[in-house]
Amino acid sequence: MENPPKGLPKIVRGPAKWEKTFGGRRVLIATPLLVDREIRKVKKGKLTTVNQIRARLARDFKADSTCQITTGIFIRIVSEVAEEERRMDKKKVTPYWRVLREGGYLNEKYPGGTKVQAVHLRKEGHAILPSKGKRPLTVKDYEKSLAKL
Repeated sequence: MENPPKGLPKIVRGPAKWEKTFGGRRVLIATPLLVDREIRKVKKGKLTTVNQIRARLARDFKADSTCQITTGIFIRIVSEVAEEERRMDKKKVTPYWRVLREGGYLNEKYPGGTKVQAVHLRKEGHAILPSKGKRPLTVKDYEKSLAKL
């Protein structure tokens, strides 16, 4: 990994209640660069979920899980950087739009919200289902397009 922040990534030992919630007490605090690396592995036409990224990173670092809060923050950072790079006409940016929330839901926290993510996904051949009530847009049959990380 290129110049990781001092002390990161690291594995922290959480309280006993984490055993039930996270499947163990050894929780990885990743870095934005590690999250970016995982997202870049997802090829055009494929998708991944936040939990797939977390599981992959936990396996790589021999942790029980990866922190869901920091991973979410890092995915948001990666998405913002990718959009800045797109505005600067950079050709190859991190395809953050391929990362879905659990259940195939689009992420309203990405730049431009679910509408912009839906545009990217439609360009790559995915069908987007309308939102139902408070639930955001969803990728139809997203499971069939999940990448193996």
